[in-house]
Amino acid sequence: MKNFAAITLVFLGGFVIMVLEIIGARFLAKDFGGAFYVWISQIGVILIALAAGYFVGGAMADRFQKASFLAFLLVPAGVFTCLIPDFAGQLINAIVMRHPLDQPIPRIWQKLDPAVGSALIFLLPCFVLATLSPYMIRLASKNLAQVGKVSGVISASSTIGSIAGVFISGYILIDAMSLTEIFRASGILTIVLGGLCLFMDRWLKVGEAFMPEKQPSTGSLK
Repeated sequence: MKNFAAITLVFLGGFVIMVLEIIGARFLAKDFGGAFYVWISQIGVILIALAAGYFVGGAMADRFQKASFLAFLLVPAGVFTCLIPDFAGQLINAIVMRHPLDQPIPRIWQKLDPAVGSALIFLLPCFVLATLSPYMIRLASKNLAQVGKVSGVISASSTIGSIAGVFISGYILIDAMSLTEIFRASGILTIVLGGLCLFMDRWLKVGEAFMPEKQPSTGSLK
C-alpha cells in the first residue's frame, strides 16, 4: 500500500512537470518568439527546479518523515499554477516592455528574457513537484537494504509519468484544450496530489493496523 501510493504520487508529479514544461514553452513563445531560445530557457529552468526540488525534498524527508507535510507545499503550488493565465501575461509584458520601443533589444536579453519569464512562472510549481520523488523514496524505504530497489522503482515511475506528460500534452492536450484550461487542470491535479499527501499518513496507519503480526519462529524440536 505504501509503495503503491508513492508510485502513484511520483508518476502524477512527473506528469504535471512535463505538461508545464511543454505547454509552458508554447505559452512563452507567443510573446518572446525565437523558439530556440524559449526552449533552451524552459528546459534549463525546469532542470534547475528538478535539481533544487530533489535536494530540498530529500532534506525535508529526513527531517519530517510525513507525507502530509508535502500538502502544505503542493496545495499553494497548485493554486499558483491555476492562476498562471491570470498573471503571467502581465508579467511577460513587463519583461518585454522594459526595453525602449525605439531601440533593438540587445542580443543578450533576447536570450535571457525567456529564461527570466520561465523562472518567474514555472520554477516554483516544478520545484515543489520535484520534492515528491526523494520524499517518497524516504517514506517507502523500510530499511537501508531496500533503498536501492525503492529508489529505482520511484525514479522509474516518475520518469514514466514525465514521458506520458510529454506525449499527452504534445499530442492530445494542445489540440483538445486551450492553454488556460491546461494550466487550470495542471493546478487542480497538483492540489489533488497535496490532498493525497495529506491523507497518506492516515491511510498507511490504517493499513498497518490490519496487517497480521509476524510470529517468532520457534524452530522444530528433535
